[in-house]
Amino acid sequence: MLNYFQILILALIQGACELLPVSSSAHVIVAEKLMGLDPSSPEMTMLLVMLHTGTMFAVIVYFWRGWKRDYFASSGQLQWFAIQVVIATACTGVIGYGLKVLIEKIFMRGVPHAEIEDLFSNLPLIAGALVVVGGLIIYAGGRADKSPRPPEVQPAHAIWIGIVQGICLPFRGFSRSGSTISTGLLLGLPKQKLEEFSFALAVVLTPPVVAKEAYRLLKDHALSSPGSALHLFLPGIVGMVFSFIAGLLALKWLSRWLESGRWQWFGYYCLVAAAGVLAVHFTLH
Repeated sequence: MLNYFQILILALIQGACELLPVSSSAHVIVAEKLMGLDPSSPEMTMLLVMLHTGTMFAVIVYFWRGWKRDYFASSGQLQWFAIQVVIATACTGVIGYGLKVLIEKIFMRGVPHAEIEDLFSNLPLIAGALVVVGGLIIYAGGRADKSPRPPEVQPAHAIWIGIVQGICLPFRGFSRSGSTISTGLLLGLPKQKLEEFSFALAVVLTPPVVAKEAYRLLKDHALSSPGSALHLFLPGIVGMVFSFIAGLLALKWLSRWLESGRWQWFGYYCLVAAAGVLAVHFTLH
């Protein structure tokens, strides 16, 4: 049974890692495994998205001044920014949903009540995703200063970033921020604008994911009373507060390292983390 000390630990891990390109989900899932919890259960997937909600609010607080300066200063700037966010999010939705159907109907065919969330406890798959995103971060970091820098995110950029974000959705370990920022670096986007755009996408993406997992949790428990619903969601609400605080601290670290040209270091960490995930897998088995 999940207790509040475990929630605190998971929230701190999530908050510290979510806004760094090292896959918070991979770290949280490994911690859950070590605690003897099931990361693919509705309770755990709901807790995870509530922790994401806490870091989403941290993103809004941290980037609000920059968004206001760069995108909210005029209606024209806001409209252009919103169009790029919509384009990227639409691409994410198409790719993410397509992968969900493909995995559940083809690769998980024959599994009773197959859900994409069943993959979230697969540690070798998480390790593989960490290796892929680690390689992408290292490559993008090495190419970052060799590409021209268009001043704003253009539709073509938004499409590619949205596609890559969609690929991340089914695979824990495939860091969303690591992959989207790396994609933008390869496309030659300015680091500050890219960081703001990537986390704006996270703010848009989080509410529908929260709604999806809340529905899954309620459906699993077939709730009939509001009191029972509150009992189920309370752990996530508590965790959300702690992940918000940790997320603010992590964002300051990310911005400093991205701007100072140390982006590749996160990639090397992902490779080390992949080895750690495999070590945990073989230890538990």
